[in-house]
Amino acid sequence: MASENEKQNAAAAAMDFVEEGMTIGLGTGSTAKFFVEMLADEIADGLIVRCIETSNQTRELARSLGVPLIPFEQVDRIHLTVDGADEVGPGGVLIKGGGAALLREKIIANASDHMVVIADSSKEVPHLGAFPLPVEVTPFGYTITAKKVHDALVASGVERPRIELRKAPGSVDMLVTDGGNYILDCHCGRIPDPAKTGAYLSGVPGVVEHGLFIGIARTVIIGEENGAHIIEY
Repeated sequence: MASENEKQNAAAAAMDFVEEGMTIGLGTGSTAKFFVEMLADEIADGLIVRCIETSNQTRELARSLGVPLIPFEQVDRIHLTVDGADEVGPGGVLIKGGGAALLREKIIANASDHMVVIADSSKEVPHLGAFPLPVEVTPFGYTITAKKVHDALVASGVERPRIELRKAPGSVDMLVTDGGNYILDCHCGRIPDPAKTGAYLSGVPGVVEHGLFIGIARTVIIGEENGAHIIEY
């Protein structure tokens, strides 16, 4: 079970990486929310930073808390991004996208000097795949793309994957991402070679982005009941 205390402790540990004058990428999700709230408290006390959000949800939260946001077009450097993860595997490989913000999250994380991942202990796993892997696809031809995604998963070593089109919460309608795309949730069970799977998925026409984050996280902070465990890569 995810612990709110662990999430808070992970977010608090991430605050140690914040420095005056930084441009900071703000992640999406329940753990990232704690970080945004803590950052807002420091800003209210005089900390000067600029921020860029990874989702409309985070934008609304940041604005409500008085966190200064800048348009992506005005960003020449992102010093730090702090975001959560759905799974953290060996070597800092991640599954992200449970909140349907994986495209913007990956763009901002990849453009950052330093990505810090914050998570509760339930997210740390011996191998990726128990959490369904999100794959963002264009609405045009999505049924054909889903078949090709299935084939790519099998070719990369995933056994008997099952793919579902994500629906909007509490609705029978398809979820539409902030970028206007659909999400395929790929039930893989286990992803034996995340790098290979990511490469195969990236080669499928119609796939906008996948939720495998490989070689992007430099620091992973796993929250504990009485603190946090920090892992550097």
